[in-house]
Amino acid sequence: MRFDALMLAASQRKFDLILFWKLDRFSRKGTRATLRLLTLLDSYACRWRSFQEPFFDSCGVMREVVISIMATLAQQERIAISERTKAGLQRAVKAGRVLGRRPVAVDIASARKLQGQGMGLRPNAKHLRVSVNTLTRALRKAA
Repeated sequence: MRFDALMLAASQRKFDLILFWKLDRFSRKGTRATLRLLTLLDSYACRWRSFQEPFFDSCGVMREVVISIMATLAQQERIAISERTKAGLQRAVKAGRVLGRRPVAVDIASARKLQGQGMGLRPNAKHLRVSVNTLTRALRKAA
């Protein structure tokens, strides 16, 4: 279920509990956004639980403080993952590695011939054993 659909279903009271693995899997948007979402769930009379962090249930008056800290840590982890990924990609490029998929050869002449015979894009791609997107990109590039 997409997150927006989940929140809509919660607002329509289609269920009364959301169980998520950890708070950082529920939201990595930062403290304010996470607190806003959890408060919204509370307003829908929809309870929520963290499977890996059962202490949220017993935080009492300190619950919002603990959630704020955890949400901030989740946001920082998201930033750190992004930075590590970008650094790894930069290292790979500097080391001479070519990123992305291997190029796929498309027989443009055959594709155009099949188009001229009235064959549609999907059957044409299937006949040439390439994806529709690959064939579309190759035809655009050749034009």
